[in-house]
Amino acid sequence: MAAKWDGGHSCPVLCLHVSSEGLVASGAERGELALWDGRGSPVAQLRLPQAQDVTSVLFSARCPSTLYTAHGETISVLDVRSLQEPLQRFHFNEEEINCLSVNDSDSFLAAADDSGAIKVVDLESKKVSRSLRHSNICSSVAFRPQRPQSLVSCGLDMQVMLWNLQKARPLWTVNLQECDMEEESLQSAGQFFNPPLAHSLSVASCGNVFGCGAQDGKIRIFRVTGVRFEQELEFQAHSLGVSQVLFLPEAYRLLSGGNDGKVLLWDISSNVGKQQKSPAKSLHRRKAQAAASSRKDGKLTKVASNEHPGVVPKLTIEHGEKVNWLSCAEIKGSRRVLVADQTNSLSAYPLPEP
Repeated sequence: MAAKWDGGHSCPVLCLHVSSEGLVASGAERGELALWDGRGSPVAQLRLPQAQDVTSVLFSARCPSTLYTAHGETISVLDVRSLQEPLQRFHFNEEEINCLSVNDSDSFLAAADDSGAIKVVDLESKKVSRSLRHSNICSSVAFRPQRPQSLVSCGLDMQVMLWNLQKARPLWTVNLQECDMEEESLQSAGQFFNPPLAHSLSVASCGNVFGCGAQDGKIRIFRVTGVRFEQELEFQAHSLGVSQVLFLPEAYRLLSGGNDGKVLLWDISSNVGKQQKSPAKSLHRRKAQAAASSRKDGKLTKVASNEHPGVVPKLTIEHGEKVNWLSCAEIKGSRRVLVADQTNSLSAYPLPEP
């Protein structure tokens, strides 16, 4: 059963983050920001200027009392020990910010926005060091652990990109729709109307594996090798769009939240790193499998593909509301998944140990 965290917001909660010290921050519509203790009680509240929706909150990697908050086109830097006026404000993005990420060394902050831009701010000079770009809304950006100059991003242009801060152009790009078309010689009609718009990214603690959740309900797992990345795994996770993916600290356990109101826990450790075939051979094999598909009752039935029907969730939470954000916290010695949805409450569910 979920424990409900109430009293922090009057509007729907949009985003969450947990500090290394266990403090939880949540942002909501109309500029609402709240801090929570481990018992689920609000300890501080603030309404940010102009009452713009708080779309991303992020604790500093090295200084857990520093909280970055995105509201509208602005990033406010706050001290959670005294939640008052922002210490600093950055206004480099031209449209609403969707996601913030800070690197391990706390030297760069990335902000992805509705224009498709990713503004990378040098936190020492307080200036933009790089401006990266998608061709449509950039929904998610994430620095890779242990690699402070490297980040990945995804967007509603169906592109997933790998960047290095020394270059303004992506090192490698994958178009999710082109991948689907290459791998399937026969398209089901539904795929044309449900393109893989990419909503969320999360990088595993190793820094080389990351997951992407998309509007077609699938999760795709990629592995970075040098200056490129390749898809290792793809599986149908939700019946509607995947709004959130989140790697847990231990290797290859992944949470996902969907527009179908479900929160799922996956263990992909037995699936990642098993494919050693060359990309050309792998693609040829998948095309041959797609050609072996048969039609049944007028509908396309796949005999085999690069999807892994054997990937099943280790835990299914029937949350019931569209998931806006997921986070994970240690509470009273056990782990909880925190869920933000269309309501003004947070939900905390117990997670099984690895």
